[in-house]
Amino acid sequence: MKIIPIYKWNKSVVQFNHKSEALVKQPWFQGVLLLGCVVLAMLLANLPATSHWYHKILELNIELNIFDSEGNVNILFPRDMTVEKFINDILMVVFFFTVGLEIKREISSGELSSLKKALLPVIAAVGGVIIPALIYFGVNHGTQAAGGWGIPTATDIAFAVCLLSMLGRKVPVSLKVFLTALAIADDLIAILVVALFYGGAVNFSLLGVALGVIALTMLMRTLGEKRLFPYLFMAVIVWILFYYSGIHATMSGVVMAFLIPSTARYSKSQYYHKRAMYIAKLDSLNDIDDEPFPNGPQKHCLRVLHNVAQNSMDLSYRVEHALGGWVNFVIMPIFALANAGVTVPSLSYFNVFVDTIAGHPEYGLVGLGIFLGLVLGKPLGITLFSWAAVKCGIGDMPDKANWPMFFAVACLGGIGFTMSIFVDTLSFGNISDAAVMTAMRDAGKIAVLLGSVTAGVLGTVLINIVYRLSRR
Repeated sequence: MKIIPIYKWNKSVVQFNHKSEALVKQPWFQGVLLLGCVVLAMLLANLPATSHWYHKILELNIELNIFDSEGNVNILFPRDMTVEKFINDILMVVFFFTVGLEIKREISSGELSSLKKALLPVIAAVGGVIIPALIYFGVNHGTQAAGGWGIPTATDIAFAVCLLSMLGRKVPVSLKVFLTALAIADDLIAILVVALFYGGAVNFSLLGVALGVIALTMLMRTLGEKRLFPYLFMAVIVWILFYYSGIHATMSGVVMAFLIPSTARYSKSQYYHKRAMYIAKLDSLNDIDDEPFPNGPQKHCLRVLHNVAQNSMDLSYRVEHALGGWVNFVIMPIFALANAGVTVPSLSYFNVFVDTIAGHPEYGLVGLGIFLGLVLGKPLGITLFSWAAVKCGIGDMPDKANWPMFFAVACLGGIGFTMSIFVDTLSFGNISDAAVMTAMRDAGKIAVLLGSVTAGVLGTVLINIVYRLSRR
């Protein structure tokens, strides 16, 4: 047996860690990871050896109880909290919180920071919501599926950016920026759609208390509070109040994201003053004794310098970057594993052109409405509204872009996935028959997957065709 020297083994581990870190930082990696989770979820839900325990795990009840002389007292989770609901109602709060932070950042200093920058992607996002919703509603008007119009209105930024990064220089940078800004504006509209149309019956008393807590948080921010814990405490209270008030709990994440301070604790002058003071102190401690660096007093100076550097960045920025990895590589893959696992009894399930529930036209054509909304409605809505904005002079065409390439990139806006599946899990609550409701939601998820894949392939093919024609 060949013995590998320990120093070579350590070197290999270090090289592997560097390569894996570089891989994770690639813009396409998250999209590939989510796609892998979708495939795995479909296999787990349909293989005979795994389908039973896959659904059993999702249906497990989660309870956190304390015990007293009279029995159990539930102090945190509702009695009906399952693993699936925990993922969709709690973990997804963190996702929506980071989405809110990203939207706030883009509004304050990014692609949505000025009227000129924001106007075209925002108008395009509105078109990319209205046209798919109208197509879906037109297909399902008068049926019990009509309420699912919000499903095909969302764009998944992870998969869209993944494909754009793979296409490289074939797409002008300005169109990549445009699609990213459009997806962010689209997320904001999707959040409003969920909040306004996909909540339950509203308990206005609890909602009033929640608004009071939000107002108190705003006062706390106005008074200059910049520590994380008070905002985290308020966020938990708002989540509980939203959950029981009928407003979907994930909306609490968005609301609290906009309340996180965007100003740093230390200004530029304070940072440089403190940095100079403690670096001078470090220099003065350099030759005090023969202890190795850093000695005790020097460690204190380094800790203070670290805290000063941290507090010179605003809390919103720090929280967004701290949560980014957890959301992209833990929460979203878990969401995909829990929600993309649709049981497919036969291949006819993939036929989106037939009745959702065979022989029952009153349940509509969920799959067809979603598929056409994503594949046709999204690019048409984005392109037509953008064309009208440019022609009316209220928006500027992205640099080095033409309308054929613009339409090709707009096709990638039909990649719905995350937000579309999330809205699907909230839809069809008006159906009293639980089995029918589940079947409609499953049909919706399959249509979202088919529509997203078709939109991605269509967009990629068109981008390559337009690029080759422009080269000639």
